Amino acid sequence: MLDTLRQPLERGQVTIHRAAGSATFPCRAQLVLAANPCPCASAAGDTACTCSALERRRYGSRLSGPLLDRIDLRVDLPPVTRAAWFDGVGTPESTETVARRVLAARAVAADRLAGTGYAVNSQVPGRLLRERWAVPRASLRLAERALERGALSVRGFDRVLRVAWTLADLAGRALPGTDEVAEALGMRLQRAAA
Repeated sequence: MLDTLRQPLERGQVTIHRAAGSATFPCRAQLVLAANPCPCASAAGDTACTCSALERRRYGSRLSGPLLDRIDLRVDLPPVTRAAWFDGVGTPESTETVARRVLAARAVAADRLAGTGYAVNSQVPGRLLRERWAVPRASLRLAERALERGALSVRGFDRVLRVAWTLADLAGRALPGTDEVAEALGMRLQRAAA
């Protein structure tokens, strides 16, 4: 059932076919998935985990590779420790501060993309990103190595580029550098390495 999301996520539209014909509708969505690390919900390798390696593998394979290839960010969250729970983690940034930074980044992206029909980095086709807004090859070395060894697909490479551009926009940089590409790649491969 989840695999039916693949094409709408990729194309930004959904087509419904019925006997009398078909209809296509816009489908721009932000998909957020969350999952436990294993069926018993303990962290893999945690002494409380009762799952076998086979059970963990079967549980993890419920999300297909082609669907996961369309997910831009994969972030593993460690369990919250008791100390962190009771003592807190400091003062977080205010929503207003984050919102200002996001609005500024979106404005930079909109300026860069003006006249293309795209408003945000996530909409830009990979080919256009690679040709019109090419990131210096030196900055792409880690992503190219991941592509060569099969840890990253071509679609995944394009998604790393989109996230790297977003990170550069958030940091106020004119172009993604090695740091932004490495961070985007790390967020892409984090779940795959776990």
